[in-house]
Amino acid sequence: MSKETTKQLLTTLEELFPNAKCELNHKNTYELAIAVIMSAQTTDERVNKTTPELFNKYPTIESLAVANQKEVEEIIKSVGLYQTKAKNIIAFSKKVVDEYQGMIPNTIDELVLLPGVGRKTANVIVSVAYNLPGLAVDTHVSRVSKRLGLVEENDDVIVIEKKLKELFDVNDWGRVHHLLIFFGRYLCASQKPDCNRCPFIKQCTKK
Repeated sequence: MSKETTKQLLTTLEELFPNAKCELNHKNTYELAIAVIMSAQTTDERVNKTTPELFNKYPTIESLAVANQKEVEEIIKSVGLYQTKAKNIIAFSKKVVDEYQGMIPNTIDELVLLPGVGRKTANVIVSVAYNLPGLAVDTHVSRVSKRLGLVEENDDVIVIEKKLKELFDVNDWGRVHHLLIFFGRYLCASQKPDCNRCPFIKQCTKK
């Protein structure tokens, strides 16, 4: 796919979703990081219903670092895989406090070494919290990238991230991430995509 084609695709997506942004509620980098870790295999909406109580009880990364796991589990039990996530967000907080003086790192290479953090989470933190180049690949981004022919059907998330970063200008990576998510979430859904409204139907690999 040519740079001109990807630029047109980006323009069209921006016309469709001019307000595309991170939908996880957060007030700072700590809250964003914890919310993103918790968002794995669950919806942002579910996470947003859970985090107010969590952050009310543990308002800082230092307080979560010394939290009782069972108490955290009780607060986040409506989120999928809550036991693993409770363990991870406490361990994440402890490592950031112990090794980074409570300051969450701003590089992907450092972030992926922290408990509960994969490349998707790291890219989101870098992009949203620090406004640095990052392009996270979640289920929406993966699905619509394949349907739009941006990547191959058998590409895994690592390959998809690499290809998308090659296709789009580095300054657009964060916007591309949010726009593809909104496209996948609100128009090109997994089970019942709204193909009648889709401006990309001619290039869709699933039509």
